[in-house]
Amino acid sequence: MKRKIELLAPGGDIDSLKAAILAGADAVYCGLDKFNARNKAANISFEDLQGILRLAHKNNCEVFLTLNILILEREMPILLSVLNKLVNTSIDGVIVQDFGIFYLLSKYFQGFKIHASTQLTTHNEGQIKFLSQFDANRVNLSRELNIDEISHLTSVAHENGVLTEVFVHGSYCISFSGICYMSSVLSGKSGNRGRCSQPCRGRYVTTPEGKDYPLNLKDNSAYFDLRELWDVGVNSLKIEGRIKEFEYVYTVVNSWRKQLRSFYDHDVLLDDNSDLHKVFNREFSNSYLRGDINKDMFIDNPMSNSTLHLSEINQYSSDDKRKQGAKELYEEKEKTRKHIKDIIDQLNTDKIPLMIEISGACGTFLKATVRTPDRSFLVQSEYRLVDEGIRFLNHKILLKKLRALRDTGYYLKELNTEQLGAKLCIPFSELTALKRKILFVLNDSKEAILPIALPVLKKPSTIKIKPRLSVLISSPKDVLLCKDSSVDIYFQLPNSFKTKTAEFIDLFINNEKLIPWFPSVLIGEDYTAAVDFLYHLQAKGIVTNNTGIAYEAYKMGMAWIAGPYLNITNSYSLLALKENFNCSGSFISNELKYTQIKDIKKPDDFDLYYSIYHPIMMMTSRQCLFHQVTGCEKSIMDDSCIQHCEKSSSITNLKKETFLLKKTKGNYHSIYNAVNLLNTDIIEDMPGRFSSFFIDLRDIKTETIIELNKAGIIKLFKNHLSGDSDSTQQLEHIIHPSINTQYKEGI
Repeated sequence: MKRKIELLAPGGDIDSLKAAILAGADAVYCGLDKFNARNKAANISFEDLQGILRLAHKNNCEVFLTLNILILEREMPILLSVLNKLVNTSIDGVIVQDFGIFYLLSKYFQGFKIHASTQLTTHNEGQIKFLSQFDANRVNLSRELNIDEISHLTSVAHENGVLTEVFVHGSYCISFSGICYMSSVLSGKSGNRGRCSQPCRGRYVTTPEGKDYPLNLKDNSAYFDLRELWDVGVNSLKIEGRIKEFEYVYTVVNSWRKQLRSFYDHDVLLDDNSDLHKVFNREFSNSYLRGDINKDMFIDNPMSNSTLHLSEINQYSSDDKRKQGAKELYEEKEKTRKHIKDIIDQLNTDKIPLMIEISGACGTFLKATVRTPDRSFLVQSEYRLVDEGIRFLNHKILLKKLRALRDTGYYLKELNTEQLGAKLCIPFSELTALKRKILFVLNDSKEAILPIALPVLKKPSTIKIKPRLSVLISSPKDVLLCKDSSVDIYFQLPNSFKTKTAEFIDLFINNEKLIPWFPSVLIGEDYTAAVDFLYHLQAKGIVTNNTGIAYEAYKMGMAWIAGPYLNITNSYSLLALKENFNCSGSFISNELKYTQIKDIKKPDDFDLYYSIYHPIMMMTSRQCLFHQVTGCEKSIMDDSCIQHCEKSSSITNLKKETFLLKKTKGNYHSIYNAVNLLNTDIIEDMPGRFSSFFIDLRDIKTETIIELNKAGIIKLFKNHLSGDSDSTQQLEHIIHPSINTQYKEGI
């Protein structure tokens, strides 16, 4: 018998969750109305969750809850109250992005199964080991990976007691997940907070290649790749779509369930995916999975492709027949929708009613007879009732005490106190104990877990820190800047430097003050080369935006700093990095505004960093961004493209906002905002908080003009850190135009 592979389905609302369960999902994932990465979905309330859990488990379906956003400091108490409730439910797992949540779960809520979100863009073996140390039992692998890369990472994951899941159907993002800031910069709606406005899907001024939607990818579908995914040991097939409606969820899950049954029962894959074309799609591609990253992955239309696909397969001979075909498809979809709705409306997720009768007389035990539609039971107090005390028991007091039962899968329909004598007392702790006994029986004889208090963190030291200046460069010609011993110089390493490892080692050996800066994305051989570089160099310290490199530095006992693209937004994330991985310092996310930053408390002997000047990188993509803009003589992306291609261009949306496309040798494609960030306010706003302020002086040309050489710019920034107001004014005059929107608006 074949090993079973989980079919994991989305649920943006109750109807979609019911549809997924009805269609045969092995597991569903959904979000509450807080702390999840699909705020556009209807989501569900905590009270809804209990009914969903009961329905799902009755149908052998697990439920995973999404807590997959970055958490702000002020939200931590609310988050903890959610976790304290969740721990007493039968939830099967939680999906997490924020390191602070990982910290709380692994330290105080060991009963949860922890799944690492796609927002962590897991693409190398070091990242899996990093997440394993956070007690993650499952990782969602990056959508950009091919089957060989998935095979290797799945083997590594299994060796470390971790399961893997792969997105097999639904939307592709043009950017690596978790490091896209386009929506955040443009509208304050951060993808890392579940509020992405999808500006990449929007219409742009027609490009030289004649494209209106140059960043719009087709949808992902691995429907015909099931055998390969099964062969490499993937544990879960994940369907995207928490903002899709119930008929979409039902149709896609039902199609995949049929494919799985055919594979299990007959070792044959179905060759008909026509039902998948009948619901929303932007046409389908499996090119990332196949390692064939090509221009055919794009589609110049963000709307559904269902009707167009119907026209293509039927080859209608006239416009009237095309319209008739479209009408018939619409009628079929409406009929299907009504049929599914009629069935799911019969699936009950309501809470179970409780009828409780309280009885007792002076000198006897307080008794509670509990009845549900299926059973009844009796519990009683440990202490006897007395006729003297401060507060006598009555219906109102008992109702208030038992109201907490509504946080379970039950609700108190009726409370009968007619059999309770008058003017009787019992310690209030006994009422709490009685309630726990009721919950124990209702919860299948499992003790309720008491609430955990939020760990109290030390307030920031009142000792003012004199901050240093740190500078990022990417050209060997700029290493002369290392001569200034009062400035830390970081050197940006590329996404792919496997052919230049020896050259980079020589560069750092010959310039001992130069500090390696590792990028966010390091896949396959490039990750291996990066680790080899790290071991050969034996640097005193590094900055890394990749947790795989962080893990290796930690294992080597090397000092490391968490870079700005690790998205640190709260004190508990800092604590997690220090306690779990001996991190020496961290950048605070540039997505935060002043009031969101000021509450963050750093651990002892830990440094905080913040970028006050940089070109704003909006996204990084494994795809070629020039196919749809200026065109390219090659139709596919290959290793030589990464190593040798160097291009730039721009796109402009209909609001006349321009974005710069950049491709440099050894790096993936990126999009930058036209105007750089310059934040001269934070120095005065938060004196003594940061150990270092950072400026990015790489040769990335934007519309921001810098009317001074790099040495002069460094001197001005140093003076600015020292409180020289003239230098501050000069910086704002010499660097123009610039923006500081995120620091003012936050996320």
